[in-house]
Amino acid sequence: MLTSFFISLAVCALSALLLLHPRVPLSFVRIHVGIIALPVLVALLALVTTDANIIFGPWCLDPLAWLMAFLVLTIGLVVQRYSVRYLLGDRSYRKYFALLTLTTGVASVAWLSDDLRWLLVCWGATLLGLTLLIGLNREWQVARTAAALSGRLFALSWLILLLGIVWLTQVTGHWQLSHVLAKDGLAQLGSWERTGVNLLLVLAVVIPAAQWPFQRWLLESVVAPTPVSAVMHAGLVNAGGIMLTRFAPLFNGDLAQIFLLMLASISVLLGTGIILVQVDYKRQLVASTIAQMGFMLIQCALGAYVAAIIHLVLHGLFKAALFLQAGSAVRRYEATSRTSQRSSFLWKIAGTALGFLVGIGFWLTAPGDGYQLISSLILGWSLSFVWTQLIAFGHGRIGRMAGFSLLGGAVIVFSIIYDALTGVLYETVRQGGQPPMPAAILVLFILLSGSALGAWLARNRSSAAFAVIYLWLVRLGDPHPVSIESHPNYLAQYLARGGN
Repeated sequence: MLTSFFISLAVCALSALLLLHPRVPLSFVRIHVGIIALPVLVALLALVTTDANIIFGPWCLDPLAWLMAFLVLTIGLVVQRYSVRYLLGDRSYRKYFALLTLTTGVASVAWLSDDLRWLLVCWGATLLGLTLLIGLNREWQVARTAAALSGRLFALSWLILLLGIVWLTQVTGHWQLSHVLAKDGLAQLGSWERTGVNLLLVLAVVIPAAQWPFQRWLLESVVAPTPVSAVMHAGLVNAGGIMLTRFAPLFNGDLAQIFLLMLASISVLLGTGIILVQVDYKRQLVASTIAQMGFMLIQCALGAYVAAIIHLVLHGLFKAALFLQAGSAVRRYEATSRTSQRSSFLWKIAGTALGFLVGIGFWLTAPGDGYQLISSLILGWSLSFVWTQLIAFGHGRIGRMAGFSLLGGAVIVFSIIYDALTGVLYETVRQGGQPPMPAAILVLFILLSGSALGAWLARNRSSAAFAVIYLWLVRLGDPHPVSIESHPNYLAQYLARGGN
């Protein structure tokens, strides 16, 4: 199966390079899109048939690796199929398809690697490919600026990862990740060495995940073509969850996990705040990614790696779809009467009570688990919110019945997907230590404090505090002046050349 996968990737790379030749007709791109479906099918077949952890030379062929390869290549295939007409006529049309094919290809190989040297090479090539995709339009100064910022931060992230892996391999004497994470390998790590390596791994993953204070590169990347923003969710921006899951046995609830909890919690609040004040739809989606990646890293920091991978997969598919339909996001504001927006007070009380009871019941299944505490809060609040939107705001009996049906269907579909992915990952994902319960309570306090502050500001919009925080969030989410061109100069130059 591995041989078939690499052969299919090689055929895809050859097709991408062939597409770069100017004598190859542009209609070949449709054949190319068909070719890149081959490794997707191979990865899916391997995912379905593989049920054990198999180490084959420098490769780790477990269900987690094949799931990530399938996710990366599937989103890449969908985005390339979407781009056939979307980018037709662009000067970098051929280069775009070649770069995207090579980037997703090496990204899929990265997560199959058990040899840390292969992981470094493939992940570095993935970050380089993403940088080139962000700066695809080299004639545009704004795109070059965004690519330069992303490239510098990506290089910093890769160097930190290199330092952490070299430190780890020098202590354990192994380059194979499976040997490093074995009991004999972990026993060679002192407490301070483990903490130091863990801190380096955390720093290496929060940068590409656009966590505070490194979120600027993702906000600036909105100048890239929309399909590029979509493909970022194919194991690129969300790669931190995979990386930390692979190194899970190293984490034992030490300082590194608490540090990650703090950064991720701040990022959740900042991303949510930017969503609320931004009017640019793509920037809203990017801010949502910052917040969602914060939640994913909180799951990793609390030791819930299976939940983090499920979050990664579902969020990647959902957010990629939102980016691809960004052109249809113009909203129609229609006047609605107040009576149509008025909900029944009793229905709202019922939804709040239901959310509270479900949250308490979920927490009681594992009251000593820090992740369970935060999950119960999120689950209870989400259920209460959805109940209010679908049922309490429903128009009459028919509207509420439709809301019940949608809510029940969503629960059933999510349960099926969750059970399927949990069955695939449960025996594969290694477990690490969890931080102490006070750390989870601290995260809960930060999130609740941020929510309470937001609710207070929403009720006091005329206050000075509201104006200060609102303008600060606007400034935080807006691009730098050097990243703005109202009228791109390179277009004016092209028009002038045409006129001459």
